[in-house]
Amino acid sequence: MTDVRVGVVDVCVIRVGGRSWKILALRRAPDAIRPGSWEFVHGHIDEGEDPATAARRELREETGLTTTRLYSITVNPFYLVKNDTVQVAIVFAAIVDEAAVKLGSEHDRYEWLSVAAAAKRLTWPRDADAVRHARHLLKSGTLPSVEDVLRAENKRGTSDG
Repeated sequence: MTDVRVGVVDVCVIRVGGRSWKILALRRAPDAIRPGSWEFVHGHIDEGEDPATAARRELREETGLTTTRLYSITVNPFYLVKNDTVQVAIVFAAIVDEAAVKLGSEHDRYEWLSVAAAAKRLTWPRDADAVRHARHLLKSGTLPSVEDVLRAENKRGTSDG
């Protein structure tokens, strides 16, 4: 029987400059899985790790960046053929200040793209949908009415930044 697992995180990395947004797109290296595909930061949630901690860790490992704010914006289910599971990806938006990315071995290129260009470039339709979700939910940069439910806190109960 096929299992359903919350096992991965997707991280939409955003740099905000005034009203302008730049979305980070990463290209998978030729010797990595999904070679040549343009993606968000993706990764597994380790045993005993909560999704927000996994998102911060994957962001650091794949890009060298740290988030100033982290928001939970949606979930995306997908079927993983190799182990016959429906995976549920917890999708976060990570607001970062830095622009200099230090790629890990999984990727060979990155670009900071406009919202529209990112939606077109990203390989997975669910990533383009997540960009639209983030833009809708975070459009003003401040979330007085929904901040309390979207802002991801660390294990000490305090927010990022």
